[in-house]
Amino acid sequence: MSGGFNFTSFYATWFDHLHRLIDQLSSTATAVKSNHNSSSADLARLVEAVMSHYSDYYRVKSVAAERDPLSVFSAPWATSLERSLHWIAGWRPTTTFHLIYSESSILFESRMVDILRGLRTGDLGDLSPLQFRRVSELQCQTVEEENAITEELSEWQDDVSELIGTRTEVTGRVEGLVSIIKKADDLRLRTMQKVVELLTPKQAVEFLIAAAELQFGVRGWGLNQDRQRANHPVT
Repeated sequence: MSGGFNFTSFYATWFDHLHRLIDQLSSTATAVKSNHNSSSADLARLVEAVMSHYSDYYRVKSVAAERDPLSVFSAPWATSLERSLHWIAGWRPTTTFHLIYSESSILFESRMVDILRGLRTGDLGDLSPLQFRRVSELQCQTVEEENAITEELSEWQDDVSELIGTRTEVTGRVEGLVSIIKKADDLRLRTMQKVVELLTPKQAVEFLIAAAELQFGVRGWGLNQDRQRANHPVT
């Protein structure tokens, strides 16, 4: 049984658990908002649980990459749509910032009158100037790291292309792909962790729910497309 196959099975279980964690996060956030025997401490604990769940994902994926890097790189657990959006077997770390700015803009516009009156909403639409500056600084750092890893992958691909036909040499270069996958996943996780650290528990909950809903939506759409393609193959 290959590492890729093992990881595919793990991913299915992990993804289902993520659904349950996000449901808990949503219900607890609603309870806190309604002051129903829940507090921001409850939100903080759930945020930690979600982040721990993401850490588990990348820890297991790292082991799978060591066993079968080519399979992990091809992401057999993902739908065709998800793979079309992938950057090195996963989402682009800079997607995090597009999501933050988008959610912040939507919430700000929906509560603009209250915010302009000086009423603090405490959500993603109410990010402080300091938070915006730190998010912007982190975005610049992440772009630099993302570009560096992309360049490393390009160099690896060029190197391997020149060795096609010499199987032994190509096999020896596969270790380089393991390193690249791990660097990409490390950047993904670190980016999420640092963004969550910049936010209040309430804001972190909104961010994690929005990120998961995007993930759920893209995967659901991708599964439907793959099913339709299987039922109506191109002849």
